[in-house]
Amino acid sequence: MEPTRHGTTRRPRRRALLAGALLAASALAAGTVPLSTAQAAEPAAGGRPLPYLDAKLPVQQRVKDLLARMTPDEKIGQMTQAERNAVDADRAQITDLKLGSLLSGGGSTPTPNTPAAWADMVDGYQQRALATRLHIPLLYGVDSVHGHNNLVGATVFPHNIAMGATRDPDLVERAAHITATETRATGPQWVFAPCVCVARDDRWGRTYESYGEDPDLVSRMETAVDGFQGDSRKDLARPDRVLATVKHYAGDGDTAYGSSTSGSYKLDQGVTITDREHFRTVDLAPYVTAVRKHDVGSIMPSYSSVDWTEDGIGNPVKMSANKELLTDVLKQKIGFDGFLISDWDAINQIPGDYPTQVRTAVNAGLDMFMVPYSAEKFEQALLAEVQAGRVPLSRIDDAVRRILRAKFELGLFEHPYTDRSNAATIGSDAHRAVARRAVAESQVLLKNADRALPLKAHQKIYVAGANADDIGNQAGGWTVTWQGQSGNTIPGTTILQGIRQYAPDAAYSRDASAPAAGYDVGVVVVGETPYAEGMGDVGNGHTLNLSDTDRANVDRVCAAVPTCVVLDVAGRPQIITGELPKADAFVMSWLPGSEGGGVADVLFGKRGFTGKLPVSWPRSEAQEPINIGDRHYDPLFPYGFGLTTRR
Repeated sequence: MEPTRHGTTRRPRRRALLAGALLAASALAAGTVPLSTAQAAEPAAGGRPLPYLDAKLPVQQRVKDLLARMTPDEKIGQMTQAERNAVDADRAQITDLKLGSLLSGGGSTPTPNTPAAWADMVDGYQQRALATRLHIPLLYGVDSVHGHNNLVGATVFPHNIAMGATRDPDLVERAAHITATETRATGPQWVFAPCVCVARDDRWGRTYESYGEDPDLVSRMETAVDGFQGDSRKDLARPDRVLATVKHYAGDGDTAYGSSTSGSYKLDQGVTITDREHFRTVDLAPYVTAVRKHDVGSIMPSYSSVDWTEDGIGNPVKMSANKELLTDVLKQKIGFDGFLISDWDAINQIPGDYPTQVRTAVNAGLDMFMVPYSAEKFEQALLAEVQAGRVPLSRIDDAVRRILRAKFELGLFEHPYTDRSNAATIGSDAHRAVARRAVAESQVLLKNADRALPLKAHQKIYVAGANADDIGNQAGGWTVTWQGQSGNTIPGTTILQGIRQYAPDAAYSRDASAPAAGYDVGVVVVGETPYAEGMGDVGNGHTLNLSDTDRANVDRVCAAVPTCVVLDVAGRPQIITGELPKADAFVMSWLPGSEGGGVADVLFGKRGFTGKLPVSWPRSEAQEPINIGDRHYDPLFPYGFGLTTRR
């Protein structure tokens, strides 16, 4: 705080006391009292608050002051992120290890899984962080990749590939803003989203996390960063904003099939074999946009490796160890001034023993380390490397400076506990209406012979297929749990329920065994069941082909009704070359999330079909990878294809 012209210390002292009162009030609202309330606002000599606790000072000055007060082990604590399950039973670890961050991995939730329980949980952890000597608050991260998807009852949006099909950056921003609002109201202030990978091979199990195969499209959809963070970093302290993370830097969607060395994965965590020009124009381009246009606050490097063709194939470098790309390119050339967070235990994939892995990753430029169940081991190893002079203290200071900046910008020093004022909006009708619109805009009409669509409410409609009435399948992976799950997993509306909002008497046969004769229209819903990451790689128990059951359902229904409509609920194109001629209309519905009514809105003409393919649609699995611009480009449907209908 700057002294007044008359040198009085009264106002600063009152402000310090007010800061303590606000901390206490927020703690009482959360049902906890922080151990550090009195100390956190303790004034310095002369009655002035410590500079780093003075909200009136510039962030840069506050960071500089706090950094100067920190010991090496306190700094290393700020660079350490643990999984909540690792500390929940003994929360004193948060204080003892001086942890800077916690996360909830996929499915890591409180019991009960409610907004209040989430906020109470995060605030309880925060209380322990504020008990440290310098009272530095925790930064809590979560994978809100299509809504606050770990929370039962949250608004669950379509996955990114569907959002790419909308070609609607404003809608993408609105969806991210709703996600930020619902997430922060439950405690977490940081999301590991959006994924700005460029999916170049649909056999990849993370294809649905990408906005598409064209880096220009991906860059256009990065309005998600603005939805999360606001128009500027000054908005981060608001209760409806969170720190965003673009991931996975860089090239994770462009790896060679069969190059992964992670278990039975085929593409995920594999090797991007490329020349620097291709890498720059395809894989790196979205990150330039994220940094220079959207000022993203954090970036997560990929598990994948890069192998430059210019120096010969066979010497790949893990991204977590790649100083050229993390420091020289991203931080220095592109100008990224946020912080880098590693992926889950990613440093363990770097060659060498553990001290070598730690040293290599820190010196390469990683700032915070997601070490879910090995926080103490990491801190001890890094401290030893610093003491031995193998990791410069200047590198530690750079990392911590970046992390502290985010915490100050998020307003955590002034308001460390959860602002629950937006909790009532979680899963609200207004939020679900935006998600329903996103579903409708994402539907891609691939075939519409004889104007089979839109349907009419008076028609006799027969619906078949498991994915017609399975909200878990239509939400996909990263929904309540990491891999997602079939069944009634979240509140919302299935596609069948949406259809019955227009045609209440629509019949349904899950396996198409009920007779379909006598109906005017058959709607067969085919597709995938949930998966995430490399678990969904083709060749790892998955294929792009329709299942035998789905093909049989199409055959049975389309042969029995005058008009047959097929919907594909999946995270990527499936091979439909043989089934397409049997259907009068074919719709790619992607993974719509919790609001299946949006599918019905376009089927019945309340909204017109406007979605466009964000990826090329292969004729066969063997045709992958296939992308716009390829020399011999002959897909079943080209990138950007999509028929339209009038409202």
